[in-house]
Formats: sequence, C-alpha cells, structure tokens
Amino acid sequence: MDLKERIEKREARIAVIGLGYVGLPLVVEKARAGFTVVGIERNPKRVAMVNRGESYISDVPSSALKSVVDSGNLRATDDFAAVSSSDVITICVPTPLDQNKQPDTQYIEYVVDHALPHLHRGQLVILESTTYPGTTEEVIAPRIESRGLKIGKDVFLAFSPERVDPGNPRYKVRNTPKVVGGVTAKCTELAACLYEQVLDGGVFRVSSPRVAELTKLLENVFRIVNISLVNELALLCERIGIDIWEVIEAAKTKPFGYMPFYPGPGLGGHCIPLDPFYLSWKAKEYDFTTRFIELAGQINDAMPRHVVERAMELLNEKGKPLNGANVFLLGVAYKKDIADVRESPALKIAQLLRDRGASVSYHDPFVPEVKLGEETMESLPLTEDILRSRDLTVITTAHTGVDYRLVVEAAPLVFDTRNATAGISAPNLTRLGTGTL
Repeated sequence: MDLKERIEKREARIAVIGLGYVGLPLVVEKARAGFTVVGIERNPKRVAMVNRGESYISDVPSSALKSVVDSGNLRATDDFAAVSSSDVITICVPTPLDQNKQPDTQYIEYVVDHALPHLHRGQLVILESTTYPGTTEEVIAPRIESRGLKIGKDVFLAFSPERVDPGNPRYKVRNTPKVVGGVTAKCTELAACLYEQVLDGGVFRVSSPRVAELTKLLENVFRIVNISLVNELALLCERIGIDIWEVIEAAKTKPFGYMPFYPGPGLGGHCIPLDPFYLSWKAKEYDFTTRFIELAGQINDAMPRHVVERAMELLNEKGKPLNGANVFLLGVAYKKDIADVRESPALKIAQLLRDRGASVSYHDPFVPEVKLGEETMESLPLTEDILRSRDLTVITTAHTGVDYRLVVEAAPLVFDTRNATAGISAPNLTRLGTGTL
C-alpha cells in the first residue's frame, strides 16, 4: 500500500513536532480524524500534560484533548525516534526574529537535524511554521538530501502555512481553508490529500513552497499595513479633535471597498509583529526595499511609547507626575479573551512606565501572573478599592468580561486604548484616537 492510499484510509501514522499554539490544535484534529498521531515536544511539562489529556492552550478544550488521548489516537513524547515509525512528519515550531529583525530559523534547523537520523524512504514532511520564501527548499530540502534521499522520489516535502487565530470563536483549524505547496507535484498531491482527510475548510494547491510561504506573509503584511494606517490616523485625530472610533463606525457603513481595522496600543502575538519582516529581510537579497512594511513597523512599534506619553500628559493635567504615579493596567494579553502574552504591547507599556518611575500593577482574568523583566507580577482583583487607589488606569486589552462602567466610575483617571468603554462618557475618561480642540 503506497503512502497516498494509507493517508486516504487514515492508516498513515503522523508525527507533529512542536505542541504549541499551532501544533496542539493540529494533533487533536488529526487524531479526531482517525489518524494515529504522536506529538514530539521538547518541553517535558507539555508532554506530561498532553498524555494526561490536560490542555494548556485555550483554543483546545481539555475534553477534546482527553478524548483522543483516551482513544489511543494521540500520545506525546520528547523522543525524536518516533519519527522513524511515522509516515507523515509535520513541523510546527516557532520562527522568531533576532534583535535586528532578521529571521531566526534555529528551531526549524534543530528539529530537522534531530529528525534526520530517523527519516527514511516513503515519508512526507510538511513545514507549517511561518517563514520567508525559500525556507522549505533552502533550509530543509538540502538537509534531507544530504542523507541520500531524493525529494519527490524518496521523501516528499511541502509547505502549508498555519492559519491559527487564537480566540477566534468562528474559525478554528478544522474549518479554515488550507494552502499547500510542494517541492514537486507529487509532494503537493500527498500533502493536500492529508489535509483533505482532516479539515472541512478545503485545500488550495499552489505551484511551489515559495508561493505558499509568501501567501502567509501577504496575509499578515496586509494586516500590519492597515493597522499602521489606522494607528497613524488615530494620532492625527488626537491632534485635530476628531474621534477615530466614530470615523471607523461611519466608514463601516460602506458595503464595498472598505474593511475596518482598529487602532490600539501596539501589536502583539507571534504573527503580525514578526512575520512581515521575514519578507522585508528576504527582499534585501534581491536589492529591494519593502517600504510599506518598514514604515508600518515603525508606526506600530511607536504606539506603546505614544500610550505612555499620552498617559504622562493626562497625569500632568491633574497635577501628577508620572514619576511616582501608581498605574493600573487592565489586560496584559495581546488580544481580548485569551491568555497569550507573546509580544504583548501591554508588557512594553508596563516596562516603559517603570523606566519612567511609575509603579505598575495589572488585572487580567486570563493571565494570573506574568514576567516583566526578572520580576513576576501577579494579577490583582478588579475592585473599587484598587481602582480608587491608582492614579491612572490604562485599558490595554479589551477583555469582554470586565465591568468597564465600574472602572470608569471608580478610577480617578482612565485611558482607554481599545475603545472598551464605547458608549460611556465621563470627564475622567480619555480614549486613544480622540482629542479636543
């Protein structure tokens, strides 16, 4: 029985390397589809939790995880030897930027190098980690072929970008369309066949891994550029006394040619603040400057500092310096109703406030504790007494379960960077992107 037939009959054994925000939802869906799946993860705590059926990611209910573990369709290990007994190997590891905003592929290289001794003919390897165009063919393919395995004949290699959106109530792994590009036509066929057995959202085939890699980057470049545009307009609105939120609501009434984006205190998460710069870096190889990406990065990177400067102005208007002020942050997750603090602008704001002498504390119903530098901060309860005792409360994440009317009524001064207080008017309340002439 060849590999395609085993996939179609769901008899193929699958290894997923990396059980984070991308890998864990993926192993659960593959196991739910009837495949026998092993998750390979370096973190022993995660391995143990998966094998107990305990989820550490909000988008994956423990009940769903436990069901596939108890059925015998899923197990986790830290041993790369599991690759040898697998027909399909999917790589879902982080691809960060270094301090110079250049791609860091060390995690991809690490897992490929550790999987290599266990690779053999007849296997399919799929990279899902977001990265620059060329990574699949320039970083992974040569390593595989160094073992005498021919891509497209002995081992099949493809790229299929992850499209995980943490906290999205509508689109999950199963119902989100998948893009697939293989090194050869056979590679594409096998990878597409696999996802067709697992997902309901459909599979879109492209001509190469490079096209698939750039597809993911285009999606996030589109977002970073539009977010930076509305952030810049928010700053303008503060100068000229117009409410940016009212402008956006009005523009949304147009049924064509417009899509709403919203300002905020900065960008967070693993995708939008990082992914576009993979492309910006790669473009330099071709003597090309991606000016929109560079400018968007500058605007968005400056937003946390603008929030702090605006906070300083608001305190000064009340005769209170920022140095020595007690500032309370509402939300440290990078977006609402999740526990993910990766690249969170709230943490950047907290550090900038501390650098200017402010005392910083926070409340977040999803994040009980968080690291700020070397210190671990704990979430405080949201009470009238705590709100009244702070000089300034800054809403940095618009979690839906927070009583914002209580916040405005109790806090002496409120700066809302997310429009969480829409519909509330009070003299102590200021929103990002609004101002008075």
